[in-house]
Amino acid sequence: MGRSERMDGAGAGASPSRKAPELKRELLRLVRAIPEDGGEERRVGEVFDRIERTVRALRGLKHRRTLSQKLDAAGVPEQFLCPISSELMKDPVILATGQTYDRAYIQAWLNAGHRTCPRTQQVLSHVILTPNYLVRNMIQQWCESQGIELPAPQNGTGDIYQEGITEGERIHLDSLLERMAFPSIEQQKQAAKELRLLTKRMPSFRALLGETPDAIPLLLSLLSRADSDHHPEVQEDVVTTILNLSIHDENKKIVTDTPEAIPLLIKALKKGSMETRSNSAATLFTLSALDANKVKIGEAGAISPLVELLDQGSSMAKKDAAAAIFNLCIMHDNRARAVRDGAVRVLLKTIMDESAGLVDESLAILAILSSNQQALEEIGRNGGTRCILDIIRESTSGRNRENAVAVLHAVCWNDRTKLKEVREEEDENGSLTVLSQNGTSRARRKAASILERLRRVANTA
Repeated sequence: MGRSERMDGAGAGASPSRKAPELKRELLRLVRAIPEDGGEERRVGEVFDRIERTVRALRGLKHRRTLSQKLDAAGVPEQFLCPISSELMKDPVILATGQTYDRAYIQAWLNAGHRTCPRTQQVLSHVILTPNYLVRNMIQQWCESQGIELPAPQNGTGDIYQEGITEGERIHLDSLLERMAFPSIEQQKQAAKELRLLTKRMPSFRALLGETPDAIPLLLSLLSRADSDHHPEVQEDVVTTILNLSIHDENKKIVTDTPEAIPLLIKALKKGSMETRSNSAATLFTLSALDANKVKIGEAGAISPLVELLDQGSSMAKKDAAAAIFNLCIMHDNRARAVRDGAVRVLLKTIMDESAGLVDESLAILAILSSNQQALEEIGRNGGTRCILDIIRESTSGRNRENAVAVLHAVCWNDRTKLKEVREEEDENGSLTVLSQNGTSRARRKAASILERLRRVANTA
């Protein structure tokens, strides 16, 4: 993702003079592509549609040049210019730092992942954009005094589309999708690689791809054809592109509404390169932000390969797998699937292996799974009680101790035989007493409840 100090990261300020030749070449190419014999009706219709869009874009550029010439002649006051585009602001908004920008450009800057003010470099406390009606009215009055019609805000028409999408980008995407449909594997490789980079750097492409009919099915069809043994780089590029797409909220449902999407991601999760498997897990995590997707992903059988990746993957892959498992297990039915697929054993293993750096994530998942009867039985069989007691005694993380005592509380209520082990730890180190006094509010409640149970058992013995 570009982090240029020159404030062009929004990707929406290319000059008309640079775009016009490109669009004219595209128009000439499209005219030459019209079949002399009429050709197949759908294909001819598509060509004329693209010709019409290209002509509209050229007209838009001409309008912008004319407006630009008028503004140059009038001498726009500096406070009316967007600091990113250096153009007259159409929809001025105030950033958290108090600086004013044109909405289309600052929104594109934020969508690119920046969390600083382009002008002051201050870290933003929030990314809410507040309309600057005062500046808007001043710009409107100035335009009227100069005989200039203020263009409408760039929110879906003209050369710049929502989130900085340009007509040139639409044409470029069409070209990439055409190349991905070619039978040549080399053309497919190049198009997949370029699309991966574009969706990484430009949020506008994430939105654009999701809005383009049949684009995601075409991308997935390439993934289904990409044999991981012979073309692993294609599989990796396509999976990563889907990951990039899924970051855009509107695409989360669009991707999973495509029937083959989740099965193909699971296939890549099982058989891809380590980076592909990691990115598949990250994609499933991102998609699972929607509750409906949690259900779909769990029912499709994703949890078993995620547990395997958590057990055997690279450091980054394990973290991606853990994040996906945690999100999926928020849904009750997925907890039973995770337990059935061996999650408890793997989680205890990662908790005991502090060098893996997954103690926090694993404890959080184990705390969710502790509502499952079978999970509690497996914790007991696999030495989990001692492991959990060690965390309560030794951890310096308030959240980890809270999750550990939540698991221990469930274990103690499920199996009274574990109370003896807890009593021995308490007599020797007083860990629960300490936690009941200085833990988080939830940890204090759980610890106090276990201590009360220990007292009752002692009194009835």
